[in-house]
Amino acid sequence: MPGSLRREIGQLLIGSLPAHTITPEMRSLAREFELGGVILFARNIEAPEQVAELAHDAQQLVPSVPLWVSVDQEGGRVARLKAPFTEWPPMATLGRRGDEALARRFAAALAAELRAVGITLDYAPVLDIHTNPKNPIIGDRALSQDAAMVARLGAAIIEELQGAGVAACGKHFPGHGDTSVDSHLELPLVEHPPDRIRRVECVPFAAAIKAGVAFIMTAHVLVPSLDEERPATLSPRVVQKMLREELGFEGVILSDDLEMKAIAATYSVPDAAVQAVAAGCDGLLVCSGDVEVQALTLESLVHAVEDGRIPFKRLEDAHKRLRAAKERILAQSAVAGRAAVGSSAALRQVLGCEAHRRVADDMARDA
Repeated sequence: MPGSLRREIGQLLIGSLPAHTITPEMRSLAREFELGGVILFARNIEAPEQVAELAHDAQQLVPSVPLWVSVDQEGGRVARLKAPFTEWPPMATLGRRGDEALARRFAAALAAELRAVGITLDYAPVLDIHTNPKNPIIGDRALSQDAAMVARLGAAIIEELQGAGVAACGKHFPGHGDTSVDSHLELPLVEHPPDRIRRVECVPFAAAIKAGVAFIMTAHVLVPSLDEERPATLSPRVVQKMLREELGFEGVILSDDLEMKAIAATYSVPDAAVQAVAAGCDGLLVCSGDVEVQALTLESLVHAVEDGRIPFKRLEDAHKRLRAAKERILAQSAVAGRAAVGSSAALRQVLGCEAHRRVADDMARDA
């Protein structure tokens, strides 16, 4: 049972790496806890061939189950993969065009490039609505200022990504669009009443759920009308009651990075992880690449299950959802776990190819 518990806890974490390769410390952690996945940042990326090799090596960390190899590849200013990958315009360009077929072409091209280097989970699309022009963190990452447009284009992107074997993650629930501070630096405040949140902010998430989105990421925002004390990521009222029960989301609820100051200024990462899982999150992001912090987080989760702060049924439910997502998405993906690393020539035929550049040009036209 202790070994089984540690393996189940490990599946909750999408961990992070400090450099271009997997360190011995990370390999040791993965042997002890069967990690759910890894997230790649600019510090982990040198060249397409190296990314493909890294993704392949990551899959060997846990032989018994495929890992998510994940990335923030939205387009615009949030894009970890630079040229020779296609460099996509900001998502606001799609919203201004309002062309669902173009959104689908974009997502299909994006998925092809991600799959080519072994990436199986993309933290996209952004489903926040750009209703505050002073928002320092969302801005042109949002598809539109209009909830219906975000819903329509977001659903199209999700369907195309997942149809190509790349899991999509809608973010940031219950909405980060109408905030005026950056949650990487401090805790934003959302002052809307519940009926406004249901009528506006929830609309794209409801559409994403209908489209079968695999993941939804929580926002590190305080919504006093829903929970006066806890940020959304740590709030059972937001995560369990609103997203899981009211909107009926059956997929994986994933925390945003627990090392962002909106959370970390008040809570230690291990404590935040325990609260997030207890609130209803099924997965956790810890993104600095500090393996010791990740190990402490996992140990805290083990202790929390053992002493009842996280009910065992809550862990079982999270594990069931994580397993179902992997079976559903990774089973159809040609890169799921055991694919050979592609040759440089094969990669160059896909990454930044003429067809994909045409899609990017069409997105940017008259933007």
